[in-house]
Amino acid sequence: MARTGLTVERLIQAAAEMADEVGFENVTVSALARRFGVKDASLYFHLRNARELRVQVAMLALQEMADAAADALAGRAGKDALVAFANAYRDYATRHPGRYAAAQLQLDRETAEASAARRHAEMTRAILRGYQLAEPDQTDAVRLLGSTFHGYVTLERAGGFRHTPRTTDATWSRTLDALDALLRNWPPQ
Repeated sequence: MARTGLTVERLIQAAAEMADEVGFENVTVSALARRFGVKDASLYFHLRNARELRVQVAMLALQEMADAAADALAGRAGKDALVAFANAYRDYATRHPGRYAAAQLQLDRETAEASAARRHAEMTRAILRGYQLAEPDQTDAVRLLGSTFHGYVTLERAGGFRHTPRTTDATWSRTLDALDALLRNWPPQ
């Protein structure tokens, strides 16, 4: 029997909040049940298993990131779009570190295709069309941007840039300038 007040949506939202507080790796069915003051078995009425819980948090995070990026991109093109998109990505990772980690969860193909990951790729490709990049260069540029953004925010969050007095914001700005210059001058094959 379902415990009154427990819904899948409420459980996933609580798990996402927990991920931001204690880290995505510490989100478990047991920890979530403790948060609600119920036994683990009570949650299995709403969730099949721990993997489903983790996947649902990842799906939520991908959706939130896509919504934030779409809002940031509205009405922008070229470098302004690139900067807005990158800043939305970085801001989300900073505000929601556990959810950001969840968004990196490897999903099976069907789940990934049903997620907002497709929107991320479409928005990135829309930005790149402003730089007149066609295939296969566009795919290469999508991968470059994704790995640069992810690498930067991961190193920044881990304290990897603390060894110099230059602010991470200043370096981030220069990184985006460099990406814009590269995209405008993409090397021919």
